[in-house]
Amino acid sequence: MPARGGDIESDFGDGASQVRRARLQYADIVIAALGAFALAWTADQLTGRRGLFATSLVSGVAAVAGWFLAVRVFAVSTMDQWTWVGWSMAAAGVALAAFFLFRNKR
Repeated sequence: MPARGGDIESDFGDGASQVRRARLQYADIVIAALGAFALAWTADQLTGRRGLFATSLVSGVAAVAGWFLAVRVFAVSTMDQWTWVGWSMAAAGVALAAFFLFRNKR
């Protein structure tokens, strides 16, 4: 029996995994972005509020690089899994540490 009007629930009931995934489709991306910003804000607070824009930029670019390494380079995760969020946060943390270690202090 085909689904009516793209309704997966008509064949599989309320427990279809595709329906559950569609409701929270971008939750992992939002959590990764908020996590990267939280890391940047925390690093900015701990270092004496030198500039939230710079730390946010470093953290955001590193989070994208962490996603790229996890999903495209090493293939340890897919966008349907949550493993790449940890990779993004780890990359953001390493980049922020390197940023504050090697930045120019006048």
